[in-house]
Amino acid sequence: MSGSVVLLNLAGAVALLLWATRMVRTGVEEAFGEQLRRGLRNRMQNPLLAVAFGTGLAIALQSSTAVTLLVGSFVGSGFVSGIAGLMAVRGGELGSALVVKILTFDLTLMVPLLLVAGTAISMTTERHQWRQIGRICVGIALLILSLEMTSHATEPLRDSQLLPVIVNYLKGDPITAYLLAALMTWLFHSSVAAIILLVSFSSRGLIDANLAVVMVLGVNLGSSVIAPILTRNASPENRIVPLGNLLMRGAGSLVMLILVETFKPDLALLGQDPSSQVINAHIVFNVIILIAGIPLSGLVLRTTKALVQINAHKYGPQSPAELEQYSALDKGALKHPAQALANATREVLSVCETVEVMLQRAIDVFEKPDQTRIDELAALDDRVDKRHMAIKLYLTQLATQKLTEAEAARMQELLEACIKLEQVGDIIVRNMLVHVQKKLDQKLNFTEEGWKEIVEFHEVVLSNAHLAFNVLLSRDSNTARQLVQQKDRLRDLERETTRQHFARLRAGSPRSIETSTIHLDTIRDLKQINSLLAALAYPVLEEEGLLGGTRLRKLPKNPPSETI
Repeated sequence: MSGSVVLLNLAGAVALLLWATRMVRTGVEEAFGEQLRRGLRNRMQNPLLAVAFGTGLAIALQSSTAVTLLVGSFVGSGFVSGIAGLMAVRGGELGSALVVKILTFDLTLMVPLLLVAGTAISMTTERHQWRQIGRICVGIALLILSLEMTSHATEPLRDSQLLPVIVNYLKGDPITAYLLAALMTWLFHSSVAAIILLVSFSSRGLIDANLAVVMVLGVNLGSSVIAPILTRNASPENRIVPLGNLLMRGAGSLVMLILVETFKPDLALLGQDPSSQVINAHIVFNVIILIAGIPLSGLVLRTTKALVQINAHKYGPQSPAELEQYSALDKGALKHPAQALANATREVLSVCETVEVMLQRAIDVFEKPDQTRIDELAALDDRVDKRHMAIKLYLTQLATQKLTEAEAARMQELLEACIKLEQVGDIIVRNMLVHVQKKLDQKLNFTEEGWKEIVEFHEVVLSNAHLAFNVLLSRDSNTARQLVQQKDRLRDLERETTRQHFARLRAGSPRSIETSTIHLDTIRDLKQINSLLAALAYPVLEEEGLLGGTRLRKLPKNPPSETI
């Protein structure tokens, strides 16, 4: 078999592995993302629980990077402490290493079973969560299949004349091998895929265990670089955890490389065969970093905060003049409607981002009322109002041009979306912040049950906000349908929340009585916000003919007369 065919087969196997991993992660996020986020937030107050939950979440998502980004956003929003965030990521890295161990078992029999089950589930139900479960089953089957493809693709490399030359060079230059593995992992954006490739190579005798262990350390460096790069333009608060993970895991891999090359430990302690030694080296390394992270997390957190503050001014609140400078509303494009609509879409999406920040911070100030945070949130609404006026004026000017029917419809859709987003901002500031101010002034506190209900309700609304913004950009009918279906679900959740609240009132709970008005009004405001966001899906559903005219059941033409 020619070298080009071997490389093509290997590239195909790796591509299927990456696609299957992403398929499983997307399915888990779509089906259980809300529960996972809620569980992560509730359990991360304790660093030890954070480690355990981070481990489980990484196994479910098959990605330590996804855990790092999620935890980083929670720390940035102030929901959890930086220490707990760093420890949760340590657990995530260990969970990602355990995924590789699980995948090395003989799971070939599961491939047909999972394919049949996943296909059957997907084709026999319209329920979104069950369809995602079917997606997960198919994804896991493809993941196992990709491992077999990788094994078969690497078999012809035994006869390669070039590979031994490359391997011999890397054995004599561990720094190059270390950096090459880090680059490979960054390109894959998956430490799981990189380690599996090393396992396949070592099991075939293509590379010896000593070189593979050096490259395992490089994989850990490359994996720790991914999240900081993805969050390089985020706020300083959201960059703390990814950068802290780089300091702990990346620096730890370099220290371990020096120790391995200095003392040349006996790899037989890690297992009897090369593949076991590679996998166990990966697990042991992450266990060591986890243990070292317990006493060092405080120092790493302080160092990371100092580093992100170096250029923090770049991410501070922008002045109105700066906002105008970066506006996408180019008046010169008004003569070209397609380009002008693209500009307006970009600007509306910037409003979406601001509204999302407001919605995230709203629950934060509810939990920890602070006058400074309240004022900052109100200032964000001013930003939304300014952009709303600018977009409305821009689209009004565009309306004077000759537009096609589709362009006119898109212009109207953007205008209505902008109005609804501005109304969401007003509800947050004029309604919810009033409740926060009352809670602050009167020193009120929700019951634990009441606060949990508000948080869960808010998380559903925030998740729906993400769907709404995606619909606005992609105009995907499936996402639009899911968003409207979530509206019905939220209505049921409101009924249950109200029922539980009144049950506490009947039981005479003092804190429930004190905060009753704030509790009910907050739930009402969040429901109203959700209704405005769900309305962003209506133009897409109407265009597809999927929007009904009324929620009322069809009444009989001749209703029976009342019996006296």
